[in-house]
Amino acid sequence: MEQERMQELPACPVETTLTLISDKWKVLILRDLLQGTKRFGELKKSIGHITQKVLTAQLREMEASGLLTRKVYAEVPPRVEYTLTELGYSLKPILDAMWTWGEAYKSSRGAAPAQPPAETEAADAL
Repeated sequence: MEQERMQELPACPVETTLTLISDKWKVLILRDLLQGTKRFGELKKSIGHITQKVLTAQLREMEASGLLTRKVYAEVPPRVEYTLTELGYSLKPILDAMWTWGEAYKSSRGAAPAQPPAETEAADAL
């Protein structure tokens, strides 16, 4: 099955990366999970204007791609946690570059720079 998935990937490495993270929600999920393990509700709250259905679909796609793991606890109510895999963490330099580019763009337009979340410092240590 892994070999079948590899055959479906584009020949261009940039296109392959975009295939995995091109949706804006996936990038925001990655941003949040770089800070550490999160529950579904925490992700939904942090991301903002995303429906439960879309978030669930994005998380499932990312799990199938090997970017994150999903852990279900046998509790009532059910508790589900999402954590980036090593492969998911390997996207950090890409997100860092996007942050830097976005800050430079905003600065060129006269906008104030954003303050990174405090948890980002912990993610930087990874």
